[in-house]
Amino acid sequence: QVQLVESGGGLVQPGGSLRLSCAASGFTFSISAMRWYRQAPGKARELVAAITSAEGSTNYADSVKGRFTISRDNVKKTVYLQMNSLKPDDTAVYYCNVYAGFNYWGQGTQVTVSS
Repeated sequence: QVQLVESGGGLVQPGGSLRLSCAASGFTFSISAMRWYRQAPGKARELVAAITSAEGSTNYADSVKGRFTISRDNVKKTVYLQMNSLKPDDTAVYYCNVYAGFNYWGQGTQVTVSS
């Protein structure tokens, strides 16, 4: 079955960095577009970044452009989200997502940006 396991969240000061990882299994990772979403308390879940399967083309929410970078390792079946220059507004639970006949989600990893 499809599994997405996120890791790498935590507490970081404003201006700091974190790298999230999402280990995938149960589907053909190399041909699947992958996405990172986030959900802050009281807010709707929003798309943060996406990466295609073949060429690895990426796109980002305007709020994170220039600060976040999505990447993938098709051998390790892992997608990453490098987050730099973090702001308090980036505080949220971050989820990995794939559509593989159905919309699958990981369990989420908490990112808290606070001094």
